[in-house]
Amino acid sequence: MMNVTTAANAANAYARTQSLSDPGVDDAAQAGGGSDFGSVLENAVGSVLDDAHTADSLSAQGLNGGGDLTSIITAVSKAQLALQTTTTIRDRVVQAYQDIMKMTI
Repeated sequence: MMNVTTAANAANAYARTQSLSDPGVDDAAQAGGGSDFGSVLENAVGSVLDDAHTADSLSAQGLNGGGDLTSIITAVSKAQLALQTTTTIRDRVVQAYQDIMKMTI
């Protein structure tokens, strides 16, 4: 199983290569929180966490006898799909990082 440090290293390496390969993007634009890889990743993870919290709260309401069953199932399914997608993307980023590290210079 991939660890969090390896995934973070892969994300940081990708962000550094993007900043080096794109001469049209200056350092001020990246520091200003433009649509760089880090902010996109942060927003995506935040969205996944929001989906998980929503599903958790709706599930708790359902266990207490309240809430609509359809909205509960929809929220839980959405959170599950978001987590699976995030895990798949993480695995592919880590694999790409490992492939790059294996390349000879």
